[in-house]
Amino acid sequence: MDVPTLNHSPALKFSTTRNPTPVSAERRAEILAEPGFGRYFTDHMVSITWTADTGWHDAELVPYGPIAMDPASAVLHYAQEIFEGMKAYRHADGSVWAFRPEANGRRLARSAARLALPELPVEDFLASIELLVRTDHEWVPSGAETSLYLRPFMYASEVFLGVRPSNEVRYLVIASPVGPYFSGGIKPVSIWLSTQYSRAAVGGTGAAKCGGNYAAGLAAQLEAAAHGCEQVCFLDAGAQRWVEELGGMNLYFVHRNGKLVTPELSGTILEGITRSSILELAKELGLEVEERKVGIEEWRDGIVSGEISEVFACGTAAVITPVGRLVWDGGSAGSASTGPGEVTMRIRQALVDLQYGRTPDTHGWMRRLT
Repeated sequence: MDVPTLNHSPALKFSTTRNPTPVSAERRAEILAEPGFGRYFTDHMVSITWTADTGWHDAELVPYGPIAMDPASAVLHYAQEIFEGMKAYRHADGSVWAFRPEANGRRLARSAARLALPELPVEDFLASIELLVRTDHEWVPSGAETSLYLRPFMYASEVFLGVRPSNEVRYLVIASPVGPYFSGGIKPVSIWLSTQYSRAAVGGTGAAKCGGNYAAGLAAQLEAAAHGCEQVCFLDAGAQRWVEELGGMNLYFVHRNGKLVTPELSGTILEGITRSSILELAKELGLEVEERKVGIEEWRDGIVSGEISEVFACGTAAVITPVGRLVWDGGSAGSASTGPGEVTMRIRQALVDLQYGRTPDTHGWMRRLT
C-alpha cells in the first residue's frame, strides 16, 4: 500500500525495528473476524523516553511485547500516569483515518501538566500514532462498527521511592483491533447512582485522563453490578447534587422541547472528544444545545414527568450508548426495556457516518493515516 508522507514536521526522528515473528495472516484474519474489545494487540508499539536532563529522545517503533520494569519504578508507588483513547477507522476505499487525533494530543498535554509529567508536543504525538498505524495497517478491521483502538500512555519510569515528580518518563502507544464495545448491540443500559463514592473533587484530577480516576471508580462499578446495572453515575463531591459523568463516559439529556443538555465542564469532568463533537453535530441536526449544571432531581423528576425524553452516554470506546433506567438506593426511574431514542440514534448515526467516511467531513476532523 502506498503511504502518504507526513503532513507535519515532528521534532523527533523515529527508528524502526520490525517484529521478527509477526502474527500470521491466517491468525490475524481469525482475530479480525471477532476481535472483541481490548483482547488482541498488533505486532508493534511505539516507545519514547524522556529524562529531565535530555528531554524527549529514543523515539522508536519496536515489536509489541512485555516491558521491563523495576519494582521501585515510581509509577507503581505513586500512580504518576496518564493515557489517551482513540480509534482508527477503515473507509470503504481501504484508507485508514483517525478522528480528531489533534484533540487527543492536546488533552494528553493537559493531563500531563496536571500529573506533573512532561508534555509531549502534539506533532510528535501525531507522528507516533501515524507510524504505528502505517506499520500495522493490516490490523485495521473492515467490518461494521469495527476499528483499531489506539492507546497512547505515559508513566513515571524512574527507579526511586520518594514523593516528587519523576525525572524519567516513558511514553508508549499500543493498538488493538476492536468490535462494538457492547457486544449485545445498541440497547439502553441501566445506571446506578453512586452516593457513597465520588469520582473527583474540585482541584483534583477529574479533568485529567489518568488511571487513578478509573481505579477510584471501580468500587462503585462493583456496587452498580450488584444492583443489576451496567454503569455508574457520579455526583459532585461537595453537595452530592450535581450530575457529573459515568465511570468513563459523558452524559447528555434530551428534553421534550428538543433541547439537548449536558453537564458543564467544571474542572471535575473529563472533556471528552466525543462529547465536544456532539455539541457541534447536534446543532447541525437542528437541536438547541446547552451546557449547564444538571441536578440529580432534575434527572429523576424529568424521567417521571416526561420532560426528559432520552438520556445517553458518550465516549470513544462505546461511541453513544442509550441510558434506559436510573437506579438508586430505594428507587428507580425509567426502563431499560424500551429501545434507544430517536434523537440519540440520529446523533449516533451522524457521528459514525462521519468517522467511517460515509458523509463529507465538513469540520476537518478526520486525519488520513494510510
